[in-house]
Amino acid sequence: MTKVLFIIPAYNEEKSIVKTVQSIHSYNPAWDVIVINDGSKDDTEKLCKAHSIPIATLPMNLGIGGAVQTGYKYALHNNYDIAIQFDGDGQHNIEFVHDIIKDILANTHDFIIGSRFVDGKREGFISSRLRRIGIRLISITIKILTGHTITDPTSGFRAANRKVIQAFAESYPIEFPEPESVTLLLKQEYKVKEVPVLMNERQGGTSSIHTWKSAYYMVNVLLSLVIVSMQKRKINLKK
Repeated sequence: MTKVLFIIPAYNEEKSIVKTVQSIHSYNPAWDVIVINDGSKDDTEKLCKAHSIPIATLPMNLGIGGAVQTGYKYALHNNYDIAIQFDGDGQHNIEFVHDIIKDILANTHDFIIGSRFVDGKREGFISSRLRRIGIRLISITIKILTGHTITDPTSGFRAANRKVIQAFAESYPIEFPEPESVTLLLKQEYKVKEVPVLMNERQGGTSSIHTWKSAYYMVNVLLSLVIVSMQKRKINLKK
């Protein structure tokens, strides 16, 4: 039986975390979850414990990169076959998980990204125009650096097979983890694919990206991708 784990990074998600986990268990009770409580200052930890939700509480706020890598370490240690990143704020729709994992189950791809833009549609919740411009700039940069088009490089709705779980448990980007990690995988010729998904508006909590309106932030993202693409560092994926 394929072991599936949902990695749910959470920072002040008391308004939505229980409902998010319940949506997963209602859809498939066999799937496991681990909430990574990234130094929340609200009742996220208390609510998870009250509802018997597995939770790992970090001693301080490490940011999305540190929280997600903690989840990958947990997945590796417990021998999961597939790890799915799933936001605790209610944005991700459980009904699209089957589409996200089917190519991993078929052993045709290593890493799948749920994209709001891959099929050109604009249904479901769509972020602000300014943020979409930023996403487009990141997408263009990744295309230039890797030769591959990733339409939604900041999407946190993603699934990894065992090889990628091991790689990310050992090394995972901290500053801008979503676009940097996919750039690393593409540069090393691992099989990455996007599938169309619809997303919901967040139900509560605090976004991990606070400065999308800042030109300084965008410049740093783009520069980091260039640096990552030039690094000789290898992700230790075993083909």
